[in-house]
Amino acid sequence: MKLKRKQSTPRSSILLAESVINKILVIRNQKVILDRDLAILYNVETRTLKQSVRRNIKRFPKDFMFQLTKEEFHNWRSQTVMSKADQKGLRYYPFAFTEQGVAMLSSVLKSERAIEVNILIMRAFVRLREIISTHKKVEDKLKEIENRLKKYDDQIVQIIQVINQLIAFPQPQKRKIGFGND
Repeated sequence: MKLKRKQSTPRSSILLAESVINKILVIRNQKVILDRDLAILYNVETRTLKQSVRRNIKRFPKDFMFQLTKEEFHNWRSQTVMSKADQKGLRYYPFAFTEQGVAMLSSVLKSERAIEVNILIMRAFVRLREIISTHKKVEDKLKEIENRLKKYDDQIVQIIQVINQLIAFPQPQKRKIGFGND
């Protein structure tokens, strides 16, 4: 029996990856995706996802997943406008999964959907790294140009000063009026 794979075009993969990029947050200086966003992507309930993680907690060290603190949770909620309906199910602080934690989820959530979503999320993290890398390269190039211009600015100011001295008319010496002892 041959397995048929659903082929996605590079364009559609990029668009899907970019929609996942919007779910990636920076918390504790790490790029993470919250459990509720992953549950939506994996098409499971958040409590089911958390339950699977808790059953396999040894697979999720602190650099793979962590739970938001009270302060982080309130900061996150204040940054996202949430309706009362959105707040339901948020009695507990969300789990935040790093890229490695998301990869580990595929071994915990064993379904076709989990595999597809996991691939999509990995592509999103790669795309995000590419965007950041490109941004860094552009930033470095701009700094290099700025430094060059500063060097030329100093030289241009010196040239203008020399030109001003050359074109300045010499002030005629005033002759003293009257009889002099010269």
